[in-house]
Amino acid sequence: MCNADRIASYAVEALLVEAAATPKPGLVDRANNGAHEDMDFFTFQKSAAALAPYFTEFVRAGAGEGRSLYTLLSELRPIGRAAESAMYARTGGVNTHKGAIFSFGVLLGAAGWISAHGKPLMADAVLNAVRIICAGLCHTDYGGQFDTPQTKGQAAYLTYGLTGVRGEAEAGFPLVWDYALPLYRVRRAEHAPLNDALVDVLLVLMAHNMDTNVLGRHDLAMLQRVQEEADQIAKLGGMRTERGRAALQAFDAQLIDAWVSPGGSADLAAVTHFLYEIESMEV
Repeated sequence: MCNADRIASYAVEALLVEAAATPKPGLVDRANNGAHEDMDFFTFQKSAAALAPYFTEFVRAGAGEGRSLYTLLSELRPIGRAAESAMYARTGGVNTHKGAIFSFGVLLGAAGWISAHGKPLMADAVLNAVRIICAGLCHTDYGGQFDTPQTKGQAAYLTYGLTGVRGEAEAGFPLVWDYALPLYRVRRAEHAPLNDALVDVLLVLMAHNMDTNVLGRHDLAMLQRVQEEADQIAKLGGMRTERGRAALQAFDAQLIDAWVSPGGSADLAAVTHFLYEIESMEV
C-alpha cells in the first residue's frame, strides 16, 4: 500500500528546510534575498505549500496499477506542468521551484512505484528507478534542432553542451549519490544542526555541479570561480569551523555583489535531504 501523502510530505519538507538553511551563498535564505530582487524566504514557503498536492499526484502516478517505469515520464510531465502553473500563480509569476518540480517529479514517481511494489524506499533503489524513468531523456529533449533556447538548460546545452538537471536525472543524480548524500549521512550521524549539515552539502554540490543557473546569468569562467571558492571553503571546514563560517559569509556577499545564484545546487541539496529522510519511512 502506497502512502502517497506521507511520501510527498518528505519532498515538501525538503524544499522548506533547504530554503531555511543559512547562509547560502547567492541564494535566498533567512538572512537575505541573495542575488534576487523578485523573491524572498516567504516566497519559497508559499511556493512549497502550493506544490504539495502535485507532489502527492506524482507519487500516485508512480503507484498506479500496472504502471511501468519505462513509460512513467509521460504520466509525470502533465502533472509537472500543472505544478508549475500553481507555483507561478502563488508566487506572482516568480520561478522559485521550476527545476525542483522536475527533480521531485521523477523522484516521487519512482518512490511511488517502489512503495506500491512493497519494497523499502532506499536511496539507491529510488535513484535506479529514476534512471529507468529518464532513460533517453536528453536525446529526446535536446536531440532536435532549436534555434532559440526557451530555458537556461537549453541555453547551456547549445553553448556548452551541458545537459543540466535532465542529464543529472538521466544518470540517477550522481552528484547527490557520489558527493552530497555521503557527506549528509556523516554530518547527520555527527548530530550536526540540520542547518549546518544542509549548508555543508550545498557547498560540496557547488564545488562539483556545472550549475546552469550560474551559467544562465554569467559564463563558464564565473562558474569555475564559484566551484573553486566553494571547494576551498569546504576544505576550511565549512560550518564545522569558525574560519569556514566566516568564509561562507564573505562568499555570500561576494556572490550577491556579482549577481550569482547557484539555484541548481540548491535543488540538489533538497534532493539530498529527501533521499536521506525517505529511507526512514516504512512502506
